[in-house]
Amino acid sequence: MAAEDESYRPSGFDTSAAALGGDRPDVEQYAELAADLREEVAGEVQFDEYAQVLYATDGSIYQARPAGVVLPRDVDDVRATVETAGRHDVPVLPRGTGSSLAGQAVGNGCVVLDFTKHIDDIVDVDPDAKRATVQPGVVQDHLDDRLDRDGLKFAPDPASSNRATIGGGIGNNSTGAHSVRYGITDAYTEELRVVLADGSLIHTREVVLDSDEYEAIVAKDDAEARIYRTVRGLVGDHEDEIAERYPELKRSVSGYNLQKVIYENDAGESVINLSKLFVGAEGTLGVVVEATLSLVTKPDETALALFCFDDLVDAMEAVPEALEFPVSAVELMDDEVFRLARESEGYAEYAEPIPDGTQAALMLEWDDELVDDFAAAIEDTTAHFVESGAAFDVLEAYDEADQERLWKLRKAAIPLLMSLEGDPKPYPFIEDASVPPEELAEYVGKFEDVLDAHDTSAAYFAHAGVGTLHIRPILNLKDGEGIEKMHSIADDVTDLVLDHHGAFSGEHGDGMARTEFNPKMYGEDLWEAFKELKTAFDPDWLCNPGNVVYREDASDPGPDHDRGVGADMRENLRYGPEYQSIEPQTALDFDEEGGFSHLVELCNGCGTCRQTDSDVMCPTYRASKEEVQTTRGRANMLRAAISGELDDDELHSERFQREVLDLCVGCKGCKSDCPTGVDMAKLKAEMKHRHHEEAGTSVRTRLFANIDTASRIGSALAPLSNWATKLPGARTAMQKLLGIAPERELPPFRRETLEDWFEGRGGSSVSRADADRRVLLFPDTYTNYSYPRAGKAAVEALEAAGVHVDIPDNTGPSGRAAFSAGLLDTARERARANVEALADRVDSGWDVVFVEPSDAVMFQDEYADLLDGPEVDAVAGSAYGVLEYVDVHRLDESLPVDDRSSGAAGSLSYHGHCNQKATNKDHHAVGVLRRVGYAVDPLDTTCCGMAGSFGYHDEHYDLSKAIGQLLFAELDDSDADGIVAPGGSCRSQLGDRDGVEEIPPHPVEAVADRL
Repeated sequence: MAAEDESYRPSGFDTSAAALGGDRPDVEQYAELAADLREEVAGEVQFDEYAQVLYATDGSIYQARPAGVVLPRDVDDVRATVETAGRHDVPVLPRGTGSSLAGQAVGNGCVVLDFTKHIDDIVDVDPDAKRATVQPGVVQDHLDDRLDRDGLKFAPDPASSNRATIGGGIGNNSTGAHSVRYGITDAYTEELRVVLADGSLIHTREVVLDSDEYEAIVAKDDAEARIYRTVRGLVGDHEDEIAERYPELKRSVSGYNLQKVIYENDAGESVINLSKLFVGAEGTLGVVVEATLSLVTKPDETALALFCFDDLVDAMEAVPEALEFPVSAVELMDDEVFRLARESEGYAEYAEPIPDGTQAALMLEWDDELVDDFAAAIEDTTAHFVESGAAFDVLEAYDEADQERLWKLRKAAIPLLMSLEGDPKPYPFIEDASVPPEELAEYVGKFEDVLDAHDTSAAYFAHAGVGTLHIRPILNLKDGEGIEKMHSIADDVTDLVLDHHGAFSGEHGDGMARTEFNPKMYGEDLWEAFKELKTAFDPDWLCNPGNVVYREDASDPGPDHDRGVGADMRENLRYGPEYQSIEPQTALDFDEEGGFSHLVELCNGCGTCRQTDSDVMCPTYRASKEEVQTTRGRANMLRAAISGELDDDELHSERFQREVLDLCVGCKGCKSDCPTGVDMAKLKAEMKHRHHEEAGTSVRTRLFANIDTASRIGSALAPLSNWATKLPGARTAMQKLLGIAPERELPPFRRETLEDWFEGRGGSSVSRADADRRVLLFPDTYTNYSYPRAGKAAVEALEAAGVHVDIPDNTGPSGRAAFSAGLLDTARERARANVEALADRVDSGWDVVFVEPSDAVMFQDEYADLLDGPEVDAVAGSAYGVLEYVDVHRLDESLPVDDRSSGAAGSLSYHGHCNQKATNKDHHAVGVLRRVGYAVDPLDTTCCGMAGSFGYHDEHYDLSKAIGQLLFAELDDSDADGIVAPGGSCRSQLGDRDGVEEIPPHPVEAVADRL
C-alpha cells in the first residue's frame, strides 16, 4: 500500500488523545457504549465532554453534540464501530475535515467517525488508466500533489481543498471553480467500498443490468440484494418524475442521485452503479471506506483575466456571453469581498490591484488544453466586454504567482465575510442555490427583491459560470426575529429557484440547512421514494439521520423510534436567542477585535487551521492531528467555556490548561492565516493571565518569564554556569525541580555580552554627523547573553551601510517571555519601561532595530494591546527587524559587496520566524539576501516547534520535536548549501537536530559575511 507523502506525518511521536491529554473521563450517558467500543476498536475512542464540544460544530451555522468520536485505524475498526453503535441503537456519522456548510457533519447523539488521522492513505495510482484509489481521509491537495508527478489531477476543486478530504467531497458531491469544464464529484467516482448500517462491506461499481453478475447479487438474501432490487424498482417506477423534477444543471446536489444511478456505459450497456447514489448522500446510506476515482490531465499553463463591472446585474448578464469563449472557469466576486479583503491583514495585498468602483468582477480562466494563445484569447474577450462598455477595466494574469494571488482572494471569500464586526453576519443557508446561467441576471434581480422585503442585504460571489452564486444574507442569528427571517428567506428562495428551473443546492448539500425543503423541491412522489431508498440502505435509520431525507412523524413506516423525524432549519443553531456569553474584564485591549467574546466567536469552523502544507498555522495540529490542537478546536473550547456549555470552573482546570491552552505555541499564525483573524496567541495570553490570578504561577513559569535575569547571572558566572548544566545529575535535577526536558541543550552563556563588546569597541564606527540614519540596536536576551555573534553582525552590516548604531543602556527585556507565559502585568511593566526609555530618542529621529524577531514583533504588535498613547504608537512604528530595516530603506544598496549575481555567495535555505510571517514581515530578509548575492530557497514552514520556552518543557518535548520534524523534512528537500534562520528558538531547534554540530547562523550574519 502506497501511503501519501510522509512529510505530512511526523514520526516517533505518540499522537493519541491519551498521550496528549492524559485521562479523559467518558460522559456517563455513553460510558457503556464507549467501553464496548474500546473492546472492539483498535483506534482511538473519545467519549468525553471535550470531544463532544470539539465535534459539535462544522463550518455551518449549526451545533449538535455527538455521543463521542472514534478515530478508526482500518476498515475493521469502521465495521466494528458501526456494529457496536447499532447494538446500542446509536447513530453513526462519517466526517472529513468538518468544513461542511450545511450542518451535515454534526449530529446529536451520533458516534462521529473521523478518518483524517489514520485512514488517509493513497492506496494506488494508475497513470495509464487515469485512476486513483484512496481512503476517505486523504486531503485533496495531498492527492493532487501526488498526482502532479504524472501530470494528472482530481477534477473537482473546492475552495477548501487544502484541508477538505476526498471522503467529505464524496459525501457532499463536491465541486469547485472549474465545474464549468469538469463537472462534479459524482462524474469521477467509479467504485466504492462501503460499510452498510449492519456492518457488512460492499463493493459498488458498474454492474450490467440482468447480467449474470447482477442476477447473482439480487439472488442473495442480504442487505446488498435488497438495495439493488429497491433502487432499480424506484428508478423504474419514478422515471417520469425523475425526468421532470431533477434540474438540468451541471450542479445539483440535493436529494439522492436517482437520475444518475442507472445509465448507459461506454460500451452501450445499461448499468447500475450504486457509487453514484453514495456520492452526495452525506453519509446517510453508509460509510465510504475506499474510493476509486477517475482523473483528468492537468494543464501545463493557465491564464486569468478579471473583468471589472460597475454593476452586479451587468456582471450577471455577461456570464452567458463569457461561456461562449473557451474558458475553464467563470468566477464572481462582489465589492463586499473586496472591501473585507482590503481591511484584512492577511488579504489586503491581494485586493490592492482591484480598481476603485468595482461593484462586481468576473474572473475568467483559460488553460493550454483549450487555447493555444492566451494573449489572443484574452484580447478577444476584452474586446467583447471592455470595448463594448459592459466592463470598465480588466486585470490580466499570466504569471503563476499573479494568478495565485487572485485565486487566493476568491477562495478566501467565505471566511472573510464571516469576519464582519458585530453579531449580524452573512450566514450560509441559501448560499449555493443554482439556476441556469442564462437566467442569472433575472434571478439576481428577484433575489434582491427578496432581500429588500426582509430588510437585509447580502454578499455575492462564487461559481457564476454554472449558475451557482454564494449569496449570504446578513442576519443576526442570536435574535429570534433574525432566525425567523432566515426561515422566511429560505422559503421564498426555494420558490424562486423552482421558478427558474434550478437546484436549491449546487455545491454544499442538504444537511440541517436545506433538508426541510426537499419535499417542496422534489414533490411528494420522489420524496416518498427518497424515504423508501433510505430505509432499504439503513432500515433503522442509524446513518446520519435527519439529513437529505426525514420522516414527518414517528408513525411513518420504518423504525419504531423518532430518529430522523422532522427537519427544521431553525433547530440546532450554534447561536440562538438563548445563547449568552461572558464578556470578561481583560488585561489586554480587545477593542479592535470587538471584545474578547467576539474574537472567540469569529471562528466560523471553516477548518483552514487544519491545512498541513502551507502557511504557518497550526503547527501543533500538523504534528498531532488532534482537533483540539487546531485554532478552531481551541476557539470552540473557549466559546463553550464562556457561554456556559462547560462548567464555570472548567477554564481553570488542569485539564483545560494542559490540553487547550498550554499546547498552543503562540506562533501567531492564526492572526494572519485564519481568514477571520482568530488570534489564538492573544486569547491564550489573556486566559493564562486569568488562570495565574486564580491558581498562582509555577516556579518554571516565573523562571522563563524572567529569563533575562537568569541569563544575566549565567553570563556573569560563565563559563562555570555552562559547566554546571553538564555535571552528572544536573539535567535530572532540572527535570524534577523545574520540568525542563533533559534531552534539550540549554543555550550557552557568554562572558562577554553584546553590550560589553559594543562598549569595548567604543560605540559606533560611524559618526552621527556622517550618518543619514541612526539606529538603537535593542539588546535582546538571547542575542546579548547567549549569541552575541548575530548582534555583532547586525552592527557591522548597519555600519557598512552608513548607519550610526547605538545600543541603549536603559532598556530591559521586551516582555515577550512574560507575555507568552500569560504574566501580562509583568509584560506591561516591561513594555512601559521600554517605551519610556526609547520615546524621546525615537521622537528625535532614532529607529529601534532588533536581531530577535519575536522581540521586534512584541514592540510592533503586542505593545498596542498592553499600552496606549502616542508614545507607544511612535515606538512601535519605529521598530524593525534588522533585515526588515535594511530592506525597507534599501540599505543593502550601500553595502560594499563585490558580486551581487544570484548564487555568487552560494545558496541558502531560509526558515522564517512564525511571528514575522504572521505580521507579513518575513519576506524582507529573503530580498536582502538575494540582493547581496545568495540564491535563497524560502522554506514553506510553520513554527519550528521550539517556540521560546515551549520546547524546553519536559511534557512538551516530544511534541516540539515532532513539529521540528516538519521543518527538517522541508530542509531535507532543499538543495541549498546551508540554512539561516532569524529566530533564536528556531536556531536552537535546528542545532538540536541529529548530526548537527552547531546552531545555524542568523541571516544578518550571512549578510555580514558578504562585506
